Amino acid sequence: MSKLADVTIHGTSRSYSFEVYSTGSEFDAVGAVYVFLKSVVLPNGKVIYEEILYIGQTSSLKDRVPNHEIWLYVSRNGGNCIGIHRDDNEKSRLAIEADLVAGNQRAATVSEPILSHS
Repeated sequence: MSKLADVTIHGTSRSYSFEVYSTGSEFDAVGAVYVFLKSVVLPNGKVIYEEILYIGQTSSLKDRVPNHEIWLYVSRNGGNCIGIHRDDNEKSRLAIEADLVAGNQRAATVSEPILSHS
């Protein structure tokens, strides 16, 4: 599994760092908040992560990601990568997930890049 990039995603109260991987990546059994993303390569070769298709959290990426019920939606809407924010604390993951969902309710409909790439 090779990391593609680091991105910052903004919630309503703060920003969170995510590691981005291709959707075909396999993960260890670690807790994390995750986002399915659509990335686009611009004519100049720069990659932007322009849509958050789904935000979730799990105690085990290894168990959750391959068996996720959202895969059909993600693939039909151009999802081609997943961002992960590792966090072993369930209470913390739930709070981060709620903050991100509240701050990204328009994510699937925006036409401008919504994430910053570092």
